[in-house]
Amino acid sequence: MNSPDLQTWKRTHYSKDINNSMDGKEVIIVGWISSIREHSNIKFVTINDRFGNMQVILKKNQYPDSLSSEVQKIREHTSIAMKGKVRSELKAPNGFEIIPVDFKILSLANKISPIVIQSRKGVGIDTRLDLRAIDLRRPYLQSIFSLRYTVLNSCRKFLGDEGFIEVNTPKIIATATEGGATLFPIFYYDREAFLTQSPQLYKEQLTMAFESVFEIGPIFRAEPSRTNRHLSEATSIDIEKAYADYTDIMEILEKMIHFVWTEVRNKNKSNLEYLKIELPELSLPFKRLRYSDLIEKLQESGESIEWGDDMSQQKLRNLNDDDMKHFYFIIDWPTSIKPFYVKPKSMGTECESFDLMYGNLELSSGSTRIHDKSELTERMKKQGLNTGAFDFHLKVFDYGMPPHAGFGMGLERLLMSMCGVDNIRDVVLFPRDIDRLSP
Repeated sequence: MNSPDLQTWKRTHYSKDINNSMDGKEVIIVGWISSIREHSNIKFVTINDRFGNMQVILKKNQYPDSLSSEVQKIREHTSIAMKGKVRSELKAPNGFEIIPVDFKILSLANKISPIVIQSRKGVGIDTRLDLRAIDLRRPYLQSIFSLRYTVLNSCRKFLGDEGFIEVNTPKIIATATEGGATLFPIFYYDREAFLTQSPQLYKEQLTMAFESVFEIGPIFRAEPSRTNRHLSEATSIDIEKAYADYTDIMEILEKMIHFVWTEVRNKNKSNLEYLKIELPELSLPFKRLRYSDLIEKLQESGESIEWGDDMSQQKLRNLNDDDMKHFYFIIDWPTSIKPFYVKPKSMGTECESFDLMYGNLELSSGSTRIHDKSELTERMKKQGLNTGAFDFHLKVFDYGMPPHAGFGMGLERLLMSMCGVDNIRDVVLFPRDIDRLSP
């Protein structure tokens, strides 16, 4: 009883495997204590495992006297193995409770946690992030990360069924993907390198061999932002497709979102109920709103904005347009504010580009890419980029780069739209931002 090792105490059942029809059956459960309630001479102990929780009744005359000293030690967050008999009890949370015969304390909690497990909001986010592993024991966050798991699997399934192959591109790169100063420099042996902002250039090159590729992986952006929507390390869902333009890619993206929504509805009903989320009905195609038209609407509403400016979330919020409540595309952005690889339209001032929005939250950007080497080189020069630094990319355009298009979408922002979460850090296991590098 005093040994901290499992020895022969191997779990026989998870919480999901036990029900009130198992009355009198002996089981061994393993988990951690999420709550202890005392009433008279009875302790109601809730033990959690990865699938849920179970109520254990510790009543003095129902467990061996040899366990009395151990019973006094247990507290919330203690890891425990318990052997006991199932007893049907309709008033119990799951319709049953467990009466212990013996138990082992596997790891005793030595401190009282500042985080209340059953709380939806809890203490301040910095306190929670300092003890993130404990914070993640809350059913609220476990439900969110169950949704995240389904979203990732659904994206992979959809893209695989659409003929895309999953790839993995380098995360240590020699030069900026999109220019600008939002790079994390590192020492790479005897020279400077950077953490990648995006798999953009590599996924473009891979269309030459595989036509349709996707990657789900980390991206790094050194943006000095302290907002609830920005991370220094995020997860991006990227695709690139040969012989396609931005209209084809928008269709793929909206179909993928619709598929993900359906999968989450079907596979995460209990999580959605717990989180009190009612996913809106999605109809395809999503609205396509032209950048120029939105600028005109903003100007008519009194906003100080000019054609060629970016659109802030606050300005978009002020439009209060019914077409902008859920998912919609903003298309045909000014060429001047998009990356060098985005293909201009015939007039040159606009480009074949889109942003996927959810309300005023940007989720994804995509475009038709420039596949002509001379045109791409000219665009680089106009943006003040050193074309020599991109020689590794430009030289493959001498070998018949096909027309292609693609997008990158932030997984965390998609989850924010799904869960109605205000702070992006709540949909990341261990977030990295301008102020946080640990845990």
